[in-house]
Amino acid sequence: MKNKKQPGHLVFLATLFICGSSYAQLSNDRSWSIYKANEGSTNYSPLSQITPANVSELQLAWTLTLKDKKPGAQPGKSECNPIIVDGVLYASSANQGAYAVDAATGKQIWSFDPLNGKDGSEVNRGVTYWENGSDKRILMSADNHLIALDAKTGKLIPAFGNSGRVDLKVGLRDKNLDAFYVSLTSPGGVYKNLIIIGCRVPDTYGSQPGFIRAYDCQTGKLVWTFHTVPYPGEPGYETWSADAYKKVGGVNDWAGLSIDSKRGMVFLALGSPSYDFYGSERKGSNLYGNCVVALDANTGKHIWHFQTVHHDLWDYDLPAPPALITVTKDDKQVDAVAQITKQGFVFVFNRETGVPLFPVEERKVPASRMPGEIASPTQPFPVKPKPFARQLVTEADLSNYSAADHDALVKQFRSMRYEGLYSPPDLKGTLELPGTRGGAEWGGAAFDPATNLLYIKSTEAPDLITIKKGKKNASVEEAQKTAASQFAPDDRGAGANEYVNSTGYKTWKDPSGNPAITPPWGTLSAINMATGDYAWQLPLGNDITRQVKGGPETGQESKAGPIVTAGGLIFISGTADNQLRAFDKISGKILWQTTLPALANATASTYMAGGKQYVALSIAGTKDNPSGAIMAFALPSK
Repeated sequence: MKNKKQPGHLVFLATLFICGSSYAQLSNDRSWSIYKANEGSTNYSPLSQITPANVSELQLAWTLTLKDKKPGAQPGKSECNPIIVDGVLYASSANQGAYAVDAATGKQIWSFDPLNGKDGSEVNRGVTYWENGSDKRILMSADNHLIALDAKTGKLIPAFGNSGRVDLKVGLRDKNLDAFYVSLTSPGGVYKNLIIIGCRVPDTYGSQPGFIRAYDCQTGKLVWTFHTVPYPGEPGYETWSADAYKKVGGVNDWAGLSIDSKRGMVFLALGSPSYDFYGSERKGSNLYGNCVVALDANTGKHIWHFQTVHHDLWDYDLPAPPALITVTKDDKQVDAVAQITKQGFVFVFNRETGVPLFPVEERKVPASRMPGEIASPTQPFPVKPKPFARQLVTEADLSNYSAADHDALVKQFRSMRYEGLYSPPDLKGTLELPGTRGGAEWGGAAFDPATNLLYIKSTEAPDLITIKKGKKNASVEEAQKTAASQFAPDDRGAGANEYVNSTGYKTWKDPSGNPAITPPWGTLSAINMATGDYAWQLPLGNDITRQVKGGPETGQESKAGPIVTAGGLIFISGTADNQLRAFDKISGKILWQTTLPALANATASTYMAGGKQYVALSIAGTKDNPSGAIMAFALPSK
């Protein structure tokens, strides 16, 4: 592939990523100016002021309390990964508002409320920065809109879309825009003059397909679209029922994407088709469901793909952006794509061709017994690296907090269909491990180019799948408002024998509310991506009420991801014990931790401002402060 000339700001970003820790001394810092650190989504920082030797001195530098939720409102869940450009920190709030903050002091510069005083409930994980000369913009989302703001003032840019907004419903399959829901959970990626986005759609019957779209950053004009559920005549159409493109939804990139500006490629992590747990109306392998897909970033044309789950029946969406890594192997540098999965796998591909760097085997898996369902007879299993999450549970793994609780778990376990990974949903009930929240989640992995180590946070939480007949006449609106464990089909294409999972998205527990399986319930792993071997794995998080006296920490379920620095550290939050922790990236030894005022289920950022390195992260709301906060830590001034 030919290299293409890039705008100055993108060349600059690519250069800083290659330069590594030498960039830490520059004052005009842009080392975390993109969601997940860089366009390759590696959660890596070249900064090195904070080290294993001094991290114990880290202290709170500033806190910005957000105030965009009304007093008494439901506390917001903040998942934002802030970005920092030229001394200004840009972030989104739990109420979908945008903020610009002095990165050294925490003083607010401006804020923007896209909801005009209303309380929102949509998750938002950050914003995107774009510039062309003196034109500097923040591109963000709220509900079903892509929004452009002046980065200096926070004001809407009238020339973008319709008075600063683009309706993301326009351009999907259905024309009745009031009949469906779409949003942008993770921020888009910038390539040249384009912002490329995925979307979030419901997992219900009748939802929209998650087309990938590229918009002009200046005008908001739609430039190209990639159909994730192929239309007749498009590659992949033959992997579906003939009319599936008219009614099947999902196959969306809700977790974010990655860009290789040098090659002009964008890499997608696509989710499962809807409905998640029953697929009689989508017979076939269902491309591009659950696929890593590489597209031409200029045109949206398909380059290569790899499907990680055929005909998904488990909601095994690809949960995080593909990480664009460069591995040093046999003294040669290999540009690759590393994709972590909810199942606990790491798939590694040649970046240009999509050929796996480690062998992948198609292995036989259990057949479905559901009426009308045809499960795939095989699924892909990477030979290396070995799974980073538990994929099998036996009666010996069931927890025993009391004789009655244990007996109840054993009885339930024996009553269900369970044949290990990829046990299909069944009218008898099915155990799913890893569950719908992973394994890996949207926090993603962190990659250290100096050591070849990939760091992954994993959750160990089984789900129960209970399949029942669907409610044929339930409306789309009713389905959207219903709790995630009570999906219902609408009357557009849902036949008389559609089925829904009435217990999905809920961790299996004993009657007293204890985890159904023994710990660890969350781990942090370090994998050498040149060899596929583990450097270490340890529990992450601790439930002191259930920890065995004198025993190891329990680990905890969480979604935030790790970040890794050239200074030798891993920072990670997100566990229910409300800790922000720092580990030695080589040994995995914990070096520092602090208790936060609320859950920080967000990936941290690190940056330089005023000659000092900071670690910043978003904090969830509380009863007293439902809007949450942004907190930054730094070494004391000397």
